[in-house]
Order: sequence, then C-alpha cells, then structure tokens
Amino acid sequence: MSMDRMNGAQMVLKALAEQGVEVIFGYPGGAVLPIYDAIFQQNQIKHVLVRHEQAAVHAAEGYARSTGKVGCVLVTSGPGATNAVTGLLDAMMDSIPIVCLTGQVPTHLIGNDAFQEADTTGITRPCTKHNYLVKKTDDLGRVMHEAFHVARSGRPGPVVVDLPKDVLMKEGEYTPAARVKHKTYKPQVKADRAALEEALDLIANAKKPIFYTGGGVVNSGPAACQLLTQLVRMTGYPITQTLMGLGAYPASDPQHLGMLGMHGTYEANWAMHDCDVMICIGARFDDRVTGRLDAFSPGSKKIQIDIDPSSINKNVRVDVPVVGDVAHALEDLIKLYKARQIRPDASALKDWWTQIEEWRAVDCLKFNQDGKIIKPQYAIQRLYELTKGRETYITTEVGQHQMWAAQHYKFERPNQWMTSGGLGTMGYGFPAAIGVQMAHPDALVVDVSGEASFMMNMQELGTAIQYRLPVKVFILNNQYMGMVRQWQELLHGGRYSESYSEALPDFVKLAEAFGAHGIVADDAATLDEQIKEMIEIDKPVIFDCRVDASENCFPMIPSGAPHNQILLGPPGEDNDAIGDEGKVLV
Repeated sequence: MSMDRMNGAQMVLKALAEQGVEVIFGYPGGAVLPIYDAIFQQNQIKHVLVRHEQAAVHAAEGYARSTGKVGCVLVTSGPGATNAVTGLLDAMMDSIPIVCLTGQVPTHLIGNDAFQEADTTGITRPCTKHNYLVKKTDDLGRVMHEAFHVARSGRPGPVVVDLPKDVLMKEGEYTPAARVKHKTYKPQVKADRAALEEALDLIANAKKPIFYTGGGVVNSGPAACQLLTQLVRMTGYPITQTLMGLGAYPASDPQHLGMLGMHGTYEANWAMHDCDVMICIGARFDDRVTGRLDAFSPGSKKIQIDIDPSSINKNVRVDVPVVGDVAHALEDLIKLYKARQIRPDASALKDWWTQIEEWRAVDCLKFNQDGKIIKPQYAIQRLYELTKGRETYITTEVGQHQMWAAQHYKFERPNQWMTSGGLGTMGYGFPAAIGVQMAHPDALVVDVSGEASFMMNMQELGTAIQYRLPVKVFILNNQYMGMVRQWQELLHGGRYSESYSEALPDFVKLAEAFGAHGIVADDAATLDEQIKEMIEIDKPVIFDCRVDASENCFPMIPSGAPHNQILLGPPGEDNDAIGDEGKVLV
C-alpha cells in the first residue's frame, strides 16, 4: 500500500500535524468517532475534552489570541455543530483564526433528515470566513490545508470543514501541504506606495493628529506592534486603542490616551472628536467606537490601513484608504517618514497636547474607595498591581466587569488580553482562559468575570480540573447583570426588569464540588491578602469578590450619541450629555 494512502480520519490528523497543531478542543459524537479513534492511536496532538461545544470554540479562541496560531476545534454533527455557532460568530467578529472540524452524517443520508443531521455549511455560512463540505476522501488533505491558509491569511477568521462519516472511514490518497496552494485567495499584503505617500502627506501636515488603532495590529503580529510603537514615538502624536487593540501599544506610555469608545476615556474620545487627522490602523470604525456617525469626528481627514478591503469605507468614508498588512504598511511608512525627514509642526503639536492634558486632568476614571464595601474598579486595580510583575494573561466575560478591566488593567504588550469585543458573548472568558492556560501552562491566567456571565459556561470547571489547569476566575459579584441594570437605571427609569439574580450559588461550595478552590472577598481591607492567596494556589480558583451592587461604569457615551456628549457620571444638571433631544438611540 502506498505511504500516501490512508483513511479519511488519518488524513485529518496528518494534516493537523503538518499544520503544526499541538492541541485540539472538542467533544465526541457518533459522526466523528473515526477521528477520535485516530486520535487514540497517536501521541502528537493533544485533545482537550470540554463540557460544551460552545466552550470548545471559545477555548480555541483563547489559545489562538494568546499565541498567534490557528485554534482548532472538533465537534460532532447536528447539535455538536449548532452548539459551536456562537463561538464561530464570536471568532468571525473579532478576527480570530479558527479551524472547526464538524462531523456530518454519511453522504448518502445528507438531505434525508437523518439522526443528528444539520445543514452545517448552510447554517455557518454567515458566521464563518469560509466553509467546506468534503464529499470525497481524496479531497480531504487539500481542503484541510486550504482551511488553515484561509483562517490565518488576510483578515483572520473561522473556517468550518464539514466531514461526512463515510468520507472519514474510506481510504484515499493524502495530499501533503507542500502540494497545496489556494488558487484564488491571495490577500494583498504590501500596501500601494502612492497611497502611503498620500497618507504621509496628511500625517506630516497634521495640527491635531491622533492614531486610532485596533485588533488588526495585534493580529498582524509582534513586529506590527513594535513598528506601531516606533512610529507613534517618532511623530510624538497621541494614540488611542479599541477594546480589541489593547496591548498593541504600552498602556503606561504618556502618549497613550487609554481606550476610546462607549466606555473609553474622556481624553481619548474628545481627541477623536476634535482631531484634524485620524490615522486608523487595524480598526473598523464599529458603532461602539464611532457613536453617532453623522457627528463622528466631523472636521478630520481620515486614513485607514487595513488588510481587509471590505472593511474600508464600510462604516465611515475615509480620505486615504490603504489596503495591506499592518506590519508591512507600517514598515514602509516608517521608511518613507525617515527618507523625507519629516518634522511635525512642533508649535501646533504643543498646543494639541496642552488641550489633551486639560481633558486628561478631568481624571475620568477616578472613584472613591471608602470603607469596607469593595468598589469594582478598586478590585481590578489591586488585581493589576499584584499581578503586573508576572507573566499574566487576562480574559473577560462581557459586561461592566469587562469595561472596568479594560479601563483599569494596564496592558503593556500584545496577546495578554482576550475578550469578546464584536459579538459581546457572555460565557466567553472562562473557556477562553482554559485555552490560554493550555498554551501557556506556567503563566498566570485570570478570567475577570461577572457572576451572571460565569454561570453561562461554569461547567468548564470540569475541564480545568481534568487537565490540571490552574485558571483563576475573578468574579466581580454584584448580583445583577450589571450592564443591563446600568442601562435600565439610566435609560429606562430604574425599572430593573429581570436583571437581578435571585438564586446565585455558593461559589465556594461550587468550586469545592468540582475539586477547585473557592475564596470569598467582602472587605476592602483584606482584598490584597486574598488576591495573593488566589495567585499562589496551584489549582483552579473561583474568587467571589462581593462588590458594590449599585456602582455604574463611567465614562459612558450613550448609544447613538457623539463623542463630545460623554457622561462622566449619572445624567444631571452638571452632566446631562445625552443630547439635545433628551433621548438616546438604543
């Protein structure tokens, strides 16, 4: 028998090994048992058994986001595939490279409403970058290698490979990676020289410039982040980052204005509103950043650098579009900047920084930690101070705690921060932390969570225990779906409809039931000591931090309002920035 002949399941494993896959997150079922049999007969690729398919995708996202590699998922047909859909859309929205292998009923049963059949390619078409239904075993090798190429190239994203059971069981000829080149998908990597020259003209002559950067910088790799830092420091211009872009530029640098957008800083949002040149790099002008489009940065010229042509001019018309990989574009931009010996307008830049410092002096993130009750901002600050000297990775769930983490935890390097930005998926953070811990077994991995979000995927405690992953779940427990409660307070007359959790578990007992460790913190005076205890315990920990239930997350730009209508606290006589019509678009 030829060395290249094997059954389909063996081809899948061989292709994964060729692609450098070290770990796959999955859950078995009838349609994928041939692959699980092949997994049993090899030792090269580790399989992590999750407790729910949604968690498998989130774990792969955490693995991918923290390493820059493609995350890999294996689920069965029917409900296995449909349970993965939320994770796939999450990865699509946040540009996370994932290859998800889904089982399918045998080819002769497709369309017959067979047991555990679903139209997986039809269902996942809107929430994946691309998908495949493999009908011939001989095609498997090529499709697998193409899937990885599509997932990691250009703007990264999830790819589904749907695998009928008979295709996995039949023999065929394996096609190695060296013989596979995608015929049509070849994203533009190098930016057009003329576009870069035009961008540089605007940058050089700017009076009130700002760099606006997003997750595309992180996706482009560590070199892109270093080049961004170099360019920003060369110009002396201010920089702000999106939720997904945090860490691409050091948060402690004085040129960094913090995060922008709905819960971004006062200085970042005002600088975005008043700038005359906006240099958008690896960001997509999403609604949480722009606010009201017709009032978004009305007096500025806009440059947008992005590898995805469809992201340019999609939400906001820009003056200079630059299509290309961020790292390549920044490298060329720096070379041109040096060659032209550009000197920014020092006088104008000084005036601009004077204005920015006035905005910064507002100290929009200040809060009062008085007495025993723990303020959530204080909890995040103490977590940061007690973990910043370590190799630490932070994941989050979605809600107020997510925004407080983004505001008060300072990220100095890329790939430290894993959060659900575009889709806003509650239940993301804990399985993502499991994926991060698998990739970085000796690091400290903390999921900053809310009690409501944690309960979405708390069954993954079983996964953490089984694989001895000492993930820490740092719950800011306010007994509410906090962001929902905040909007109900500010926009719906304090009518707290179904946002209070009346039946929360005892998180210490829950942790102990799984074999993990539980800690309750309810006094600011002992918080540091308890966080240190959490860090030192070499097993999964649920840290139940009881925080002020009435605390709201500010600053806040109400949905549908422009940047210059930012709230620093609850609307009132001195802070009524909701808008002239007294109403908000939700």
